[in-house]
Order: sequence, then structure tokens, then C-alpha cells
Amino acid sequence: MSPGPAPVPADVEAVIGVAQYEEVGEFPVERGYVWTSCASVENGNPLFWEDEVAEEITGGPIAPPTMISVWFRPHHWAPGRSAARLPLQVHFDLKERLALPEAVMTDNTIVFHEPVRPGDRLRTHQVLRSVSDEKTTKLGTGRFWVIDVEYRNQDDELVAVESYTGFGYRREGG
Repeated sequence: MSPGPAPVPADVEAVIGVAQYEEVGEFPVERGYVWTSCASVENGNPLFWEDEVAEEITGGPIAPPTMISVWFRPHHWAPGRSAARLPLQVHFDLKERLALPEAVMTDNTIVFHEPVRPGDRLRTHQVLRSVSDEKTTKLGTGRFWVIDVEYRNQDDELVAVESYTGFGYRREGG
């Protein structure tokens, strides 16, 4: 009789629900990034281009909600940085800790709250919400996990929560 699936390790269970990797964006929200992003996808929404429209609809200029992660994409290089930063570090921690060399994201959902405005200085942290028991799929054997990335502005207002579901796995025979 073969042993059942391995339980979620206690050190992994201990960080479920705990804020990790708190960081402040490397630069404030800036209209040049907004306009460049909108131009790259030909988004002509006057809300992002015309101050009068933005004032009427949202009380002033805002960044497109879909840009929320832009403000935390680390620059490839920055003065004084000795190691490259990875986005969604909890995901990479789980792959390493659980010895699951492959991974895919199976779901991504964003819930928006307060608008992000030029000049905002955003901060974020990651929260591991769950880790499944071992499962076998067509990809291999591994675990599903859910990670939330919570974003707040300089006034501690929640601006967005981005939820990721990942599946880390080992290929069969690998």
C-alpha cells in the first residue's frame, strides 16, 4: 500500500493569511506612464487624457485600473540594488519549498477599490491564502495555491486586491 499524499508542511501552513514582502513602489504614479500605456494599446478613453472629463467623472485624473501592477514592476536595474527582485515572490517561495519546479497560473482576478491617482505612492504586500493537498493533473503532480496581492495608497486606502491561483507541479517521470 502506497503512502497517501504528503500533508502541507507546517512552515507553509504557518504563513497562510500572513502579510509578506511588504514594499513601497519605486516611483510615484505618474501621468507619463499612464499616457504611454494608453497609447500602446490605443486606449483613447478621455477619462485618462482630458482633465475636465476626469474631474467630472472621478474628481480628477486617475490611472487606468488595469495598470495596478505597473507601479510595482521592478526596474531591471536601480542604484544600490544588489539582487534582482521577482514579482509575486510568495509563488517562487512555494515552488522552492515544495520542490515543485514547474508552475502555471490558472486564474487571475482583480477587485478594484479606490482609484489610483497621479502622485500616489502605492505600497503592497502578498498574502498566501491557501495551499491544496497534492493533486495529479495532465501536467503532473503538485499543489494549487492562492495568493492575494493587496495594494494601498499613501493614505492606507485599499486600491485593489489581485488574486492569483497557481499550480506548482512535477512532471510525471521527472
